[in-house]
Amino acid sequence: MVDKIKMFKEELAYIRDKNISQLATELIELVPDYFFQIAASSTGKYHPAYALGEGGLLRHTKAAVRIAIELFRNELYSFTEKEKDLMIVSLILHDGWKTGLSFAKYTVADHPSVAYRVLMEENKNYAGETKEEVVIIAENIATHMGQWNKDYRTGISIMDTPTTAMQRFVHLCDYLASRKCIEINFNAKVVRK
Repeated sequence: MVDKIKMFKEELAYIRDKNISQLATELIELVPDYFFQIAASSTGKYHPAYALGEGGLLRHTKAAVRIAIELFRNELYSFTEKEKDLMIVSLILHDGWKTGLSFAKYTVADHPSVAYRVLMEENKNYAGETKEEVVIIAENIATHMGQWNKDYRTGISIMDTPTTAMQRFVHLCDYLASRKCIEINFNAKVVRK
């Protein structure tokens, strides 16, 4: 059995709000075990070398969070601390159900919608501010594919595109983490200011 929380120890440390951090650990436990073993791309076509092979999806996810932490340092992005925390959780979970509820050979085209449904079902267990936070996280994830929101075979849009600043930011971080021209030094220390 995978120690899911340990796998995201570094990313969870970036979250400043203790309640959001606790929420993140609860939501991470929902992620299927296969997530920690598979590649980010089953064909190798859509992700860089570091995201391929065993554990590639985990490395892709960690890269997306690292990119977010770096972008938070840029004055162009003026998110609140709470928004930053919620986006970190969104990025940790964004591909959590990449091949659906159980392992499948290929990426499920609407995996952001699968994640949205799982999180909204879990959200029935929460109340108040936490309930609102789960909705924000779920909506960030539901739109993280951006313009790549179409069914592979039909070309018909099957998911929404980002509309809020947080949704666009989550999409940007995922997009950059999937570019073959960008390599991530996982040994470099990253500090959230």
